[in-house]
Parts: sequence; structure tokens; C-alpha cells
Amino acid sequence: MMALLLFLSFVVLLLLGFPVAFSLGVSSLFYLLVKGIPLSIIPQKMYSGIDSFVLLCIPAFIVAGNLMNTAGITRRIINFSNAIVGHIRGGLALANVAASMIFAGISGTALADTASIGAILIPAMKEEGYDADFSAAVTASSSTVGPIIPPSVPMIIVGTLTGLSVTRLFLAGAIPGVILGFSLMAITYYLSVKRNYPKEERLSLRAVFRTFLDASWALGMVVLILVGILGGIFTPTEASVVAVVYALLVGTLVYRELKPGDIPRIVVESVRMTTSVMVLVGLARLFAWIITTERIPQLVAQGILSISTNPFVVILLINAILLFVGCFMETVAALVIFVPVLLPVAMKIGMDPIHFAVMVVLNLIIGLTTPPVGVCLFVAANIARISLGDLVRANVPFFLVLLAVLFLVSYCPPLSLALPGLLR
Repeated sequence: MMALLLFLSFVVLLLLGFPVAFSLGVSSLFYLLVKGIPLSIIPQKMYSGIDSFVLLCIPAFIVAGNLMNTAGITRRIINFSNAIVGHIRGGLALANVAASMIFAGISGTALADTASIGAILIPAMKEEGYDADFSAAVTASSSTVGPIIPPSVPMIIVGTLTGLSVTRLFLAGAIPGVILGFSLMAITYYLSVKRNYPKEERLSLRAVFRTFLDASWALGMVVLILVGILGGIFTPTEASVVAVVYALLVGTLVYRELKPGDIPRIVVESVRMTTSVMVLVGLARLFAWIITTERIPQLVAQGILSISTNPFVVILLINAILLFVGCFMETVAALVIFVPVLLPVAMKIGMDPIHFAVMVVLNLIIGLTTPPVGVCLFVAANIARISLGDLVRANVPFFLVLLAVLFLVSYCPPLSLALPGLLR
């Protein structure tokens, strides 16, 4: 009964427009007051939720992403991507997806991808003759690659929740992330040909090489992070700090677009973003503790397994639950709450925890492009100056591709487990 009141209060607060973090906090407070539990449990659980060495990755990767945008690193990645695929029909749209795949190797967040790449490419695509809704849909959907290809902030969260190796989780997302990127390129090319979107002139090899040289320092950041983590040179947390130092040096000494006066603004913006994430993680951990106390994971496991013990059906049910949750809840909060609930179910049908983690992250990242709480949709629609309804309609083909990749990853474990198996 108390668990039902907890969830009801949480849903009501969300419907009233409360931010997810405050909805989690207020509903948890309501539960504690009714049950007579000392309120001192709130700071205890919040602190234990964020007291993790691995979570230090998050502020560092946020700072690195903000430094990249200010230093011109993002723009050079886009120019290089356009030089490679710009001559194909719909080349600028394909460059959008390609830039997201490269950017994914640095930022690890979908929202940062949408905001930084979208701010440059959506206006450029509109100017070239692409429909505004198509431009925004390509940007929003391709940003989902960011949290799958390593490094990945959601994978870091899952690692802290489950005790799984973050390096192995990063490796597990590599192949699904590449498949997702190329699948989005395929639907982008199909729609571009069908609608006769423009293509640019093919650049000479010398011109392509010039853009590669200009972007080489930016691409070097991707190589440094991935080789460093996967080669065991440094941990993911250390890699995030290396990324900050690298972006700072390249922005000030190589590209010389990062000025000393930009640093205070970047620090303040990064602190603001980090604070919102950490408060959300802390309150979500409190909410998750209450759920565990009420034995919700066991009840959910019994409920799902009472419907079927067939692995195919159970995985389908887990996907349906997560896709629904992703429509209404922010990714980090959903991970903190539902990973402990659904992991026991997955393990009872013999699912590998690493495979489960990739499936969960992909599910919830898709939620960033679905209404009513798809934040990537809101950002892209705002940049493109179109209504959310127009963008949702334009995004349907991309959403179907995301679903197809999700089910491929869900029912083909080697896609997620092959690279972590090599590490083992």
C-alpha cells in the first residue's frame, strides 16, 4: 500500500510539472513522514548515492565537452565529417550523424551532442534546403549514439549501481553504438534520396586531407580517451581528467580559440550541470532505497516471471517497461530506480549483467527522443524553431530504426559481450 502511495505521489508531481529530482525528493519525504522514519536518512542515502570515485567522471566529462564547444573542436569534427560524406545525397545530414558518432567518443551524453552539434548543423541544413523538421529529427535521433559509444555517462551510473567494471561496460557499448550510428545513416540516406535533398561537390583528396589535419587534434582526443581506457593505461575517471587537460591545451595553444576569459563561464556552466545531475542521482538513490525496503524488486520479478519464464518473452516485457519509463523519466533517475529492480529478473533467465546494462541504457536513451519528456526533442525543436508536434512526426522513421537496433541488441548478446569477453 505504501509503495503504491509512493509511486502515485511521484507521478502526480511529475504531471504537475515538478522537475524529476524534486518529484523524487518530495514523494520520498512523504513516504518517510507517513512511516515515521527519521528524516536524517535523507542526507545519509543521498550522500551514499554520490559517494563514488567513478562518478567523478561526470563533472570532468561535462567540463571537457564545454571546453570542446568553446575551443572550436566540435566545429572541426563537423567539418571533417562533412568532407568525408558531404558529396553523397543528403551529405550534410549524414555528416550530422557521423559527427555525433565522433563526438560520442568524447562527451558521453546525448543532450550535449544535440545542443552542440545541433547549434551548428541545424541552421546550416535549413540554409542548404533541408526541411527544418527533418534537420531537427536527424540531430535528436543521432544524439542517442553518444551514451552508447564509450565513454558513456549512463554506463558510469550503471557501473556504480551494480559494481560491474565500467571499462567492460564501455566496451560492451562499442559495437551496438556503431551499429546504431550506421543504421541512422542508412535511414537518413534513404529519406534524403526520396526527398531529393541537396549534396555538395566532392572535395579533392588534398582538401579532405586538409580538413583531417585541421581536425586531427580533435580526433586525437577521441583516440586518447578510448585507447587509454581500453588499453588499461588509465581508469575512466582518470581519462575524464585527461580529456579536460587535453581540451584545455588544444583550445589555448593549438586552435587558440579558447580565451582565459572563457574559463570562468565554462566552470560555472559545468558546475550547474554537474550539480543538477548529482542532486538527481542522490535523490534517486533515496527513492531506490525505499523501493528496496518495500521489496518492489522481488514483487516485480515475481510478477514478470508469473507471466512467463521464457527468456524471449521476459526480455520483451523488460523492454516494454523501460520504453514506457523512458517516455516520462529522466535517464539517470530511471537507471538508479529500475536497474536494481529489473537486474534480478534478467539474471533469473540467465541474462548476462553486461548485456542487460547495454539493453537498459539503449532503452532509456531512446526515451530522450520520445514525448512527453524527450529533452533532446525539446532542444532540437528550439534550435530549429519548429513545434514539438512537427518534430515528433518527422522523427517516426528514426524512432523505428532505434527500436530495430534495440531488439537486435536485446536478442543478440554477442554484440554486447564480444569485446568485454576479449578484455576478460
